[in-house]
Amino acid sequence: MESLDIEQLKGMSNFEVAALFLENSEKNTMHNTSINVGRGNPNWINTRARLAFNKIVEFGIDESAKTIDEADGDMAGYVEKEGIAQRLHDYLDANDKTDKFILDFLAYTENNMHLNQDDLVHEFVDGAIGNHYPFPSRSLVNVEKILNKYLEVSLYNGEKLADHTNVFPTEGGTAAMVYLFNELKISHILEAGDTIAINIPIFTPYLQIPELSEFKLKEFDVSSVEDDNWQILDAKFEELKDPSVKAFFVVNPTNPTSRAFSQHALDKIKEVVAANPEIIIITDDVYGTFVNNFQTIYSVAPKNTLLVYSYSKLYGATGHRLGLIATHEDNVFDEIIAKRTAENAAIKEEFEKRYSLVVANPLDMKFIDRTVADSREIGLYHTSGLSTPQQVLMTLFSLTHLIHEGEKDPYIEASKKVVDVRYNTFWKSMGMEGDHSAENAEYYTVFNIYELAEKKYGKDFRDYFENNFSYLEFEGELAGKYGVVVMDGAGMGTEEGYLRISLANQPAENYAITGKRIAELLAEYYDKFQQK
Repeated sequence: MESLDIEQLKGMSNFEVAALFLENSEKNTMHNTSINVGRGNPNWINTRARLAFNKIVEFGIDESAKTIDEADGDMAGYVEKEGIAQRLHDYLDANDKTDKFILDFLAYTENNMHLNQDDLVHEFVDGAIGNHYPFPSRSLVNVEKILNKYLEVSLYNGEKLADHTNVFPTEGGTAAMVYLFNELKISHILEAGDTIAINIPIFTPYLQIPELSEFKLKEFDVSSVEDDNWQILDAKFEELKDPSVKAFFVVNPTNPTSRAFSQHALDKIKEVVAANPEIIIITDDVYGTFVNNFQTIYSVAPKNTLLVYSYSKLYGATGHRLGLIATHEDNVFDEIIAKRTAENAAIKEEFEKRYSLVVANPLDMKFIDRTVADSREIGLYHTSGLSTPQQVLMTLFSLTHLIHEGEKDPYIEASKKVVDVRYNTFWKSMGMEGDHSAENAEYYTVFNIYELAEKKYGKDFRDYFENNFSYLEFEGELAGKYGVVVMDGAGMGTEEGYLRISLANQPAENYAITGKRIAELLAEYYDKFQQK
């Protein structure tokens, strides 16, 4: 087992630390099978959308062969739009499960969304084949309409915003984050030295990116603690009302603590926006569908909020990199840009020069479209946008849910049940009861190893353990000796000693083993305490 310098590990990203622990776990001294409960990658996939995608590609190839069929069938042509919807209906067999899904979503998009079927099918078929640049570059037309409907049904809890929201599909939530941080800087919405608030604990990059030299933002913590069920206290919301606070960054439900904002917290957000009307909110809602009756911050403060969503966790699509940015058509970002332009001649000249390369009226260019252009350094704006096959696939994921509008979606219910069983199995193996509050997504769980030590063996042992051993030392030994990899919570802003367990990537029995190995290692430390 490789020896690790604990002090050096404290200065590294917890993702890099977990990678080192994983390497050691695979050659653990007890020769156990390695169990990695650190990463959030789910070990399930949605099959329905993937099979439908393949069927659409096959149909598209048959359609393309009708216009050009050369080189012994390896070369086909282009897809004709007129009548394509009827040809797809004729191609499908309603007794086939995959074909039935396609027929169902066609009926949904026609009857519920009133989409032109030839336009839709042609966009899907041509997009799945991937023979053309994305056009429009921000999002394919019908793709955007369906993604908007999915967001409304899944995240808005009854608020009707689909017809007033613009969507930019991106290469996962990660790219969405990078694009937004970059655009907030380029558009002079956030300047070096501005104060931003971060709901801590949080996904590590939200802590790291603002500190980078190209941003130089001042951070302050809007922290939550376990004693408050990881909810933000009113006093912290009061701090956000100060106009010097320019932005508020949130993961909702939270990562690593897996809690959705309560209704009280959402009401407080409304108060914050009323008192600080130019505050910018970025909310990353990737885990929202794991909470019953979830409601995003975007739906209570749409004018001020940039919504980031990813399909990776729910649909088992981390390798596909499918995410999006959503903004309201009436938003504070466009207002701030207009204000900067009116007040500062140099900024006005900068914007006119920069965006006149790609639009006729650069000062009228919306924030979200600037984000698209700047994601490709302006000069490649004409080839920007998420690849069309990826846009189609994420839309098919959306449609697997939309066809169940007004009723429970069996796939989403199954995903919630999977993590719930694993969550309960883990906490039972620890000899403890988990939290079953309505806000708990159960995708992750965190616990404090020092508090666990006290509960099992008393305060004297806790004091000895906490004063003599680093939490990272415990995590490192858990990996190197017992073969279990966890994620360090302190790297996400928790107090030292918190460990994050992902309930997504292991079968239920491995969570029982994980709890048992944690308990065994802690017992070893207790033996040292008794022998001292």
